[in-house]
Amino acid sequence: MTQRVVWLPLVVLSLLAIADASASSRAEDATAATQAAAAATGQALAEVTGVIYLDANGNGRRDPHEQGLAGVKVSNGRDVAVSDARGGYRLPGRERATVFVIKPPAYAVPTGADGLPRFWQHLFPQGSPALKYGGIPAAAVPAQVDFGLLPAVRRGSGASLEMLVFGDPQPKTRTDVDYYARDIVAPLVGRHGARLGLSVGDIVNDDLSLYPAMNQVTAKLGVPWLHVAGNHDLDFDAQADEDSLLSFRNVYGPDTYAWEEPQASFVVLDDVVYRPGQKPAYFGGLREEQFDFLRQYLATLPKERRVVIAAHIPFFDPLPGVETFRRADRERLFTLLREHTQVLLISAHTHNQRHYRHGADTGWQGAQPLHEYNVGATCGAFWSGVKDAQGIPDTTMSDGTPNGYAWLTIQPDGDYALRYHVARAAGDPAIGLHAPKVLRQGAYPAYGVYANVYMGEADTRVEYRIDGGEWKPMRRVLQADPALLAENIADDTAIALRGYDRSPEADTSTHLWRGALPTDLAAGEHRIDVRAFDRWRGEQATSTTYRLQQAAE
Repeated sequence: MTQRVVWLPLVVLSLLAIADASASSRAEDATAATQAAAAATGQALAEVTGVIYLDANGNGRRDPHEQGLAGVKVSNGRDVAVSDARGGYRLPGRERATVFVIKPPAYAVPTGADGLPRFWQHLFPQGSPALKYGGIPAAAVPAQVDFGLLPAVRRGSGASLEMLVFGDPQPKTRTDVDYYARDIVAPLVGRHGARLGLSVGDIVNDDLSLYPAMNQVTAKLGVPWLHVAGNHDLDFDAQADEDSLLSFRNVYGPDTYAWEEPQASFVVLDDVVYRPGQKPAYFGGLREEQFDFLRQYLATLPKERRVVIAAHIPFFDPLPGVETFRRADRERLFTLLREHTQVLLISAHTHNQRHYRHGADTGWQGAQPLHEYNVGATCGAFWSGVKDAQGIPDTTMSDGTPNGYAWLTIQPDGDYALRYHVARAAGDPAIGLHAPKVLRQGAYPAYGVYANVYMGEADTRVEYRIDGGEWKPMRRVLQADPALLAENIADDTAIALRGYDRSPEADTSTHLWRGALPTDLAAGEHRIDVRAFDRWRGEQATSTTYRLQQAAE
């Protein structure tokens, strides 16, 4: 009797579930038929539906035994939906939309033949306007847009996320792609522990036909790679901003999207507003649909979760008084982020490197300053400068930072650490030194050693000592790095080109320190030690020498 009492409700519930599933299936079939009819006539869909499912066998299609996944977020770039108990979702239709799944922390997305993560579907039944680099071709719209997810590799609950961050790879030719391959990627292949990668815009330098070659190189790193759109990724023959990234989107998917890992949620934003036929041709800002997306997506996240916002153009203005990112847009963005307690901004574009702490002067009203890391360019100064023995240009940036890339480490609690790695450099140097090779013994001590602390901030402690003596503070100076100034002079005085493109003109560095060199020591060589206390890596040190020489007037 007890057994019958227990099992009868379960049988009833099972029958009800079957009936409900059957009704749901008929509704989905009707919706699919409506979508198919609209697609056949090239009309914009009134509604997009589909299923998020676990692709257990990884074959790219849903098999009868593969279950739907509940609670997964999907978007059309403006609206955000969450899949129901059966994995189903519904989104408003949009003309020429790209629908994408927001990868959840516990799952992975498939990898395409080009090595890129495939988490999106274009809905362009009539294709895009004709563009030099192709735009998005016409394609039949499926009756429903399903996304299959794969199980992610399980790691311990205390595991951190290691990721690579590249700013502005920006090749203009296949020769530059080769520099990127040999200078940046080859030294990392098989030797890194990253589980995610991010390129922060300007994937190429206007020639969008280089995308396949770049993707082939980056794919050798063997991790999912996210791409931000930059101002050199635009279709410059587009007639409007909304069409200016169609060729980029054809390769990389949506220009604005989110991606979730156990340690953090990442939001990629296209912040390049194109203005065909106007000057300037672009500026930094956001579209209304992006604010809609952000508002809905951020509402799904716990306020204490780490949020990383990646965009190409910095949110701060690199030149004081010159607005390069619309202040009204920045204030709206910061209002949306204000209640989130762990936010990190990542930008590129400047071909310099610096940290910026946003406060009330830039519209940030959070309890703590908002950190923006403006990462140095992977291409440095556009692959310029004198070539080394391997035939790769020096390409130091105008602030004296060598080209390279960054590592971002995020802990399970959202705490993060950053470090910058100079391309192909042994010993992972954090400081570049410039000092005179020889000074006259007894001369007025008007000359100094300069330390370019690549990850330095205004409050970084930098010290030096001579011949193992007492450590003394160095003074932060806002001026050009003399090492790069010396390259500029060498280019100016050379009677023939020293490289295909000369090094950039040295510009003010925000992370340069100076210490006066004593001349009242014994004649001969003297050792200079410099140390800087990095916010995340602790003490970093390097050294050089100078010589004092006796001279008669």
